Amino acid sequence: MVGVPLRRVLLLLRAGLALGLLATLPPALPALAQGTQADAAKTEPLSIVSKSGAHPFQVEVMRDDASRARGLMYRRSMPANRGMLFDFERALPVNMWMKNTYLPLDMVFIRQDGTIARIEADTEPLSTRVIASGEPVLSVLELNAGTAAKLGIRAGDRVEHPLFRPSR
Repeated sequence: MVGVPLRRVLLLLRAGLALGLLATLPPALPALAQGTQADAAKTEPLSIVSKSGAHPFQVEVMRDDASRARGLMYRRSMPANRGMLFDFERALPVNMWMKNTYLPLDMVFIRQDGTIARIEADTEPLSTRVIASGEPVLSVLELNAGTAAKLGIRAGDRVEHPLFRPSR
């Protein structure tokens, strides 16, 4: 009869040890979940038309203050054909920064009609330096650093997405 309680005690100790180990994991879980969310995030097609042709991307669209504030913070990677599009709902001067953003990015500032106002190439990760749009823009598209240069994307090129209404 002594063996039964001892076996039970060993099982409880083993279970307690497992729970103790699990208790150390929660701080790491948000980072793991962030990566999973980024991989499974809903994307929309977007194309940039430049002199070198049309360049298709799949973009996450940030349409509210909370998602715009979070952006690509804490992410460690982004596939080459992906990006993040910030919808500011109306054209206005925009200031961006790279605080808590580990990825170097190209920031593409886009007017209401879908034309590119300017590009801030190869932004510095984790920087609090303000990156200004330079004029009122409706949106900012973030791509992996070097994408704009590699594809020949320049100010004046056109971004095609339902968010933009070409001037007539």
